[in-house]
Amino acid sequence: MDGHDSEDPKQSTADMTAFVQNLLQQMQIRFQTMSDSIIAKIDDMGNRIDELEQNINELRAEMGVESSPSPVAPTKPKEESNKEEGSA
Repeated sequence: MDGHDSEDPKQSTADMTAFVQNLLQQMQIRFQTMSDSIIAKIDDMGNRIDELEQNINELRAEMGVESSPSPVAPTKPKEESNKEEGSA
């Protein structure tokens, strides 16, 4: 019985090593698949944004509006500059 017990831990260790290697390989394949999927989705999103920008520019051209910066909340830097100059 001692001879059988001495081989069992070695076989168990080999089985566990094979199992862990197989598991790690499966995880690597899954992560690579997810990574490829994410990159493809990001590329697709970038293409959609480019198409959207092009469509917006075409609509602006149709409306006779030249390219201008994106709308931003109005600010009043000129009034503040005038107040500072007047108080100086």
